[in-house]
Amino acid sequence: MKIQKNSRLVMIGDSITDVSRVRPVGNPRGEGLGKGYVNLVNSMLLTAYPQLEIGVFNTGCSGNRIIDLEERWQSDVLDLKPDWLSVMIGINDVWRHFDSPHSDIQVSIEKYEQVLDELLAKTKPILSGGLILMSPYFIEPNKQEPMRQMMDAYGLIVKKMAQKYDAIFIDIQAVFDEATKYHNPTFIAWDRIHPATHGHMLIARAFLNAIDFDFKN
Repeated sequence: MKIQKNSRLVMIGDSITDVSRVRPVGNPRGEGLGKGYVNLVNSMLLTAYPQLEIGVFNTGCSGNRIIDLEERWQSDVLDLKPDWLSVMIGINDVWRHFDSPHSDIQVSIEKYEQVLDELLAKTKPILSGGLILMSPYFIEPNKQEPMRQMMDAYGLIVKKMAQKYDAIFIDIQAVFDEATKYHNPTFIAWDRIHPATHGHMLIARAFLNAIDFDFKN
């Protein structure tokens, strides 16, 4: 597996990462990591690789956009001194264009790319392990639907940054596209964004596959 013994893995993002994690930093005690994919990833690591003693920390915050991550990057990433960092952000950057179209809180795709680039540029050099970037997603199989189209565009920025910073890229949108071949989007997530446990398991499995987790271990 790619994550080494005694590594610190920090996972940052929005509500999909947060899922009721404890403050100020989600930790593995009880339900400190929340009730989503971060907790599932940690549980699988503890079960299959207890000898590696990997420390998982959750700093997801509901409603966050890339500019919100920028404001708390020092305390919620750099100060935690991660060996590995996982980032999934962009859903709210896109969503605000649709649920708050007349407000002044929009994050353009240019701003999204600029800030993400700046954050990764100052973080990648301190990571002794690696960087994992997960695409934002909208659980909607119609790729011509406006929000899905915009989400795909922001997702391409994440893929571009993964290539630039030699990061592991996980296409979460593709994961849910496969799932909607068998289930209605609202079965996976009532609002096509916030998944039930099944959806979080899909994200967790994709994450574990990306780090070469041995499911037969």
